[in-house]
Amino acid sequence: MSFVRTSHHLLHPDSGCTLPEHEVTPQAVYLRRRQLLQGLAGAGALAGAGGLIGAPAWAQGQAAVVKGPGKLPALAAQRTAVAGGVVMDKLTPYDDVTTYNNFYEFGTDKSDPARNAHTLKTRPWMVRIEGEVLKPLTLDIDQLLKLAPMEERIYRLRCVEGWSMVIPWVGYSLASLLKQVQPTSKAKYVEFYTLADAKQMPGLRSSVLDWPYVEGLRMDEAMHPLTLMAFGLYGEVMPKQNGAPMRLVVPWKYGFKSAKSIVRIRLVEREPVSSWTAAIPREYGFYSNVNPKVDHPRWSQATERRIGEGGLFTPRRPTLMFNGYEAQVGQLYAGMDLRKYY
Repeated sequence: MSFVRTSHHLLHPDSGCTLPEHEVTPQAVYLRRRQLLQGLAGAGALAGAGGLIGAPAWAQGQAAVVKGPGKLPALAAQRTAVAGGVVMDKLTPYDDVTTYNNFYEFGTDKSDPARNAHTLKTRPWMVRIEGEVLKPLTLDIDQLLKLAPMEERIYRLRCVEGWSMVIPWVGYSLASLLKQVQPTSKAKYVEFYTLADAKQMPGLRSSVLDWPYVEGLRMDEAMHPLTLMAFGLYGEVMPKQNGAPMRLVVPWKYGFKSAKSIVRIRLVEREPVSSWTAAIPREYGFYSNVNPKVDHPRWSQATERRIGEGGLFTPRRPTLMFNGYEAQVGQLYAGMDLRKYY
């Protein structure tokens, strides 16, 4: 992975965006962190579900591999696999990523998931993939972790509520998983079902949504290389409040499209009805692409507040079309009226 240095910025050749040089962490700091991770791995200090699963791709200019804890596979940190999808924005602090969340199964306040998600049991964990496929499968979490090489992807996350983050996720393209079941020609959409267990999830007592939480993608969206099945973030196993043990990440769509704690995936012929679309269809469409030109009925989507940059008084920044991934995904919607198909 190479960078082009200008007088005041670092520019990734594939990214189409620059970062002020004063915001770039010095390479020596990254390398020291990687050396520390390697030392910890060698000493066996990474054992346990909350351990690190690999040195970040941004630790140096090449893939960094560190053996993970227990049965977790090594992280093959590859950013070149999604050319053009790499984000050079300043990362959102880990503490903000893990304490400012929407995960209504654990409560509707932003702090509720971090406070309540300790009740989530992530092992054993089984995922059924079925529907319009030739080879339906039921896989446990260890099989899923070993299914494809893990990659670190630094993506922007844009919430429909008007705030955003920049997160280094760990996982592999959803396409790697879907190819295992051999979709038939009737498979036009992919439907995701998340865990709904009232014993583990106190938020299910609320009637804010019908449970389980359901989301969907068009088949070409699901198979796009940027669509990620994530198992971790910031080099760590996925925190429970962020959707452990596995969640979807679709970086050009509003965050609620990225279903958390997935237990079932169905390939279907007809467009699924997503949970928020079923609840409030006027406000939440099936596509939900980030679009500064299409406002939410109750607020503008033209700007956003980046979490971790000054709290409620953070200056708002312009929202990017498709969250900045227009060059990569815009062709998926060629000829579509994005006001109608919001």
